[in-house]
Amino acid sequence: MITLHDKQFKPFLKEQQILDAVAKIAGDIARDYKDQVPIFVGVLNGSFMFVSDFLKCYPHPCEVSFVKLSSYQGLTSTGIVETLLDLPDNIEGRSVIILEDIIDTGRTLQELVHLFSETNVKDFKIASLFYKSEIYNGEYSIDYFGMEIPNKFIVGYGLDYLELGRNLREVYELKKPKMINLVLFGKPGAGKGTQAAFLKKAYNLIHISTGDVFRYNIKNETALGKLAQSYMDKGDLVPDEVTIKMLQEEVEKHPEANGFIFDGFPRTAMQAEALDHFLESKDMQIDATIALEADDQELLQRLLKRGEISGRPDDQDEEKIRNRFAEYTKKTAPLRDYYKAQGKLHVVNGIGDIEEITDRLHQVVKGLQEV
Repeated sequence: MITLHDKQFKPFLKEQQILDAVAKIAGDIARDYKDQVPIFVGVLNGSFMFVSDFLKCYPHPCEVSFVKLSSYQGLTSTGIVETLLDLPDNIEGRSVIILEDIIDTGRTLQELVHLFSETNVKDFKIASLFYKSEIYNGEYSIDYFGMEIPNKFIVGYGLDYLELGRNLREVYELKKPKMINLVLFGKPGAGKGTQAAFLKKAYNLIHISTGDVFRYNIKNETALGKLAQSYMDKGDLVPDEVTIKMLQEEVEKHPEANGFIFDGFPRTAMQAEALDHFLESKDMQIDATIALEADDQELLQRLLKRGEISGRPDDQDEEKIRNRFAEYTKKTAPLRDYYKAQGKLHVVNGIGDIEEITDRLHQVVKGLQEV
């Protein structure tokens, strides 16, 4: 295991596996170009080690040059490809072979093809040491590659994370912490907001409150916000698919998240099923549902006290509070059964000091981390 900046990486490919892949590409190209003197164009910065070892394996006369492009920042592609070092001048009428360290989405490759389309080369082909076929857009053919790899973020052998790791002789993959996705629910006054804040900080989770998400979209008049408002203006409930789409956009804003706390959704078994389907499409799942439970009389006193301090009218009327309790029980009973059937329901005693309740929640989450 190695640490680069704030991330940990674990071994993925041994040096000999890499060198075997390099030799394979060199052999394949040598068979096709043995009677020519091709120009090999390495793509900096990542390909410098690959180009060096490739040239040692290539048995015939050749020339070498470099271009420099960039589309990565940290762990993800920016989607914008910059040309930092242009094409060599002596390529007209020549056979050119691009030497890439890795091909994933194909954005950089698209820019390379664009660069060469404006030249008069005899022909040009593309060779890549590593090839992520599952995410490649398939727009252009990959003529030679050393090995296919899954969609992992890797460093070493020229590849970097924020410029560190290029000098490693082996390749390492990003070690992701176990993602933890929680659904937190409880009756009004049970302390969900307080405990969600503690969990968010302790485990570096993203807290997604459905109420906050709705307010953001409506206030900023997003397409989904306008759609939700149109239902609300008519007195209708906002359809689940609109809410799910809002949550989806929130999740997609945080591709490097350690996990999420879903607060306020789902409220019914049907919504829970819809959330499961969405998360499955992202190769994620709900790991646990935590129900904060407390005696109704205890919660009633909490809310009445809160109403005195905050002035919230809905926390000052005992009858309305009890109606909210009844509505919660009616709607969430099927939700509890849904998660209980999946073995994901964890009931936590919500009575006691805040620190005591927080510790109970920690025990649940620590149990998930150990699985």
